[in-house]
Amino acid sequence: MSKRVVALLMIVSFFAGAGAGVLGYVWVIGGSGEASRDVSAPTLSVEEAAPNDADPVSNEPTEEAAPSDANAAEAVSDPVLYRIDSEESEVRFMLDEVLRGNPTTVVGHTNEIAGDIIIDFANPANSQLGQIVINVRTLITDNEFRNRALRSEILESNRSEYEYEFADFTPTELIGLPESVEVGQTYSFQIVGELRVRNITNTVTFDATVTLESRDRISGSATTTVTRADYNLTIPSVPGVANVSDEVVLEIDFVAEHVTAE
Repeated sequence: MSKRVVALLMIVSFFAGAGAGVLGYVWVIGGSGEASRDVSAPTLSVEEAAPNDADPVSNEPTEEAAPSDANAAEAVSDPVLYRIDSEESEVRFMLDEVLRGNPTTVVGHTNEIAGDIIIDFANPANSQLGQIVINVRTLITDNEFRNRALRSEILESNRSEYEYEFADFTPTELIGLPESVEVGQTYSFQIVGELRVRNITNTVTFDATVTLESRDRISGSATTTVTRADYNLTIPSVPGVANVSDEVVLEIDFVAEHVTAE
């Protein structure tokens, strides 16, 4: 065997060994993806949300409204607090890559999401969306090695300090809310806010819809597009993976149930 062939085989063996080493490292460090704790988010309060529109105190005698009328008015006008039901909700990301020569759309998902919503039926402009928190460690795709790479190298959500386990979205503005709402209708609007991933925060805008299924239940969705570069998300160099897109589509489908004031 010529020296040239031997040298070529040594080079191939070196890179094959290095590739196997990277794969082994990612597999071990990626861990199981088990959450360190239940996902939770800061709660909203309907008492704080409700404006104080009471008339000034008057000494003049007034006619008392019938209790039934007062109760009916309260039922229509009071703000309602909803809490996201994680069992019926899902967060997804989507991006493109070439996997072993085949163009592939990668979809990752988790139902570890929490957050509160207040809808003011009398004045929808006063409606609120609280901070949304997502456990990104629990994101899974259709490939276990990719899942471990997400946790160990890309999102780093499996770090022992747990500092990157959760991402959050803090709304700052709701654009295009309707002037009035009623049960059974679907409404479209935009949500502007600060999306934090790996302690990097950027302003993003979600296109959202909400359906008022009943006074006790709402459902909806929201979507936006970010880039990996925005959050310094780099893809580890591993055999068989190439041309991972910079753009990442984020989607949220949610169901929220009415909860009593806290």
